[in-house]
Amino acid sequence: MPKPGPRLRLVDVAERAGVSLATASRALAGRDGVSAEVADRVRQVSRELGYVANPYARTLAGGASPTVGLIVHQIDDPYFSEIAGGVIQVAGEQGLLVQICHSGRNPEHELRQVRHLIAQRVGIILIAGSGYTDPAVEAEARRELSAFQDLGGRVAAIGRHHLGVDAVLPDNEAGGRALGEHLLSLGHRRIAIASAAGGLTTVEDRLAGVDAALRRHGRALTDLPVVRTEFTRDGGRVAAERILRDHPETTAILALNDSMAIGVLATLRAHRIAVPERISVVGFNDVSVAADLAPSLTTVRLPMTEMGRMALDLALKPRSKRPRRRSTGHTLVVRDSTGPAPAG
Repeated sequence: MPKPGPRLRLVDVAERAGVSLATASRALAGRDGVSAEVADRVRQVSRELGYVANPYARTLAGGASPTVGLIVHQIDDPYFSEIAGGVIQVAGEQGLLVQICHSGRNPEHELRQVRHLIAQRVGIILIAGSGYTDPAVEAEARRELSAFQDLGGRVAAIGRHHLGVDAVLPDNEAGGRALGEHLLSLGHRRIAIASAAGGLTTVEDRLAGVDAALRRHGRALTDLPVVRTEFTRDGGRVAAERILRDHPETTAILALNDSMAIGVLATLRAHRIAVPERISVVGFNDVSVAADLAPSLTTVRLPMTEMGRMALDLALKPRSKRPRRRSTGHTLVVRDSTGPAPAG
């Protein structure tokens, strides 16, 4: 039986797992062409034999490339584009390149991207976007990133994750509370929420903020219709159609991000529903186009470009014993898409 240690070879792992050397290499590097079952078996054997760190040691020993790997949920969402802009600014100042990967809000795909970036010898990995409410979903990524950091790699996240790494924390709950208070102060009581599906910490934190605002006025989130679709512009369209069909008495729609709010506005315009005279609309993030919509969008502003800068700044610092946290703050930006609740 091979013993753990520097003399352990990849061929030892392959023999124990009952696969070819090429398959073992692909499995540990996170490359395509290996079934999930086989890849899991190879990784399990590598851990049992003590080989798990060797792929990282091999890539980092020769010096990691001057590249930052940035994983985002959705590359065409302005929220992530502006975050990427901040990362690129700091990278340029430091003489680093940025490689952007797209996870599609799929944790398995995100894990593959993490393994791919490690195999590409990047020195820093940044993960931007919501974490998942179930810690088990991110458990394997946490193990991979911990091994990467143990051998000199650096990691930071934007959003609330269970990864055990430095993180920039958007002010999601307080922002949700601000939006709820704003609509309630305008007299709206028949509020509907356009939300993403469950499982994302960003969604649950923003909903918790809305719930806190409602409870200050003797109500609760359970009193409102919450329509869960995709966290995208098309998802906003779908949510708005469902709200108009199932809750025609609605006087305000609170969308949990600006992309969804843009889809909501498009649907209301298609139905010739006046905004804000008949229905008010709010979003979240304040992407660059929010002020240019017709009507301009009331939303919560997060400093997205600065969030990208903060994340890379954290990753460039020496690793600390305990993960560091940086909060972002938020600003309620009131524009033309909200007004008093209609009489009656």
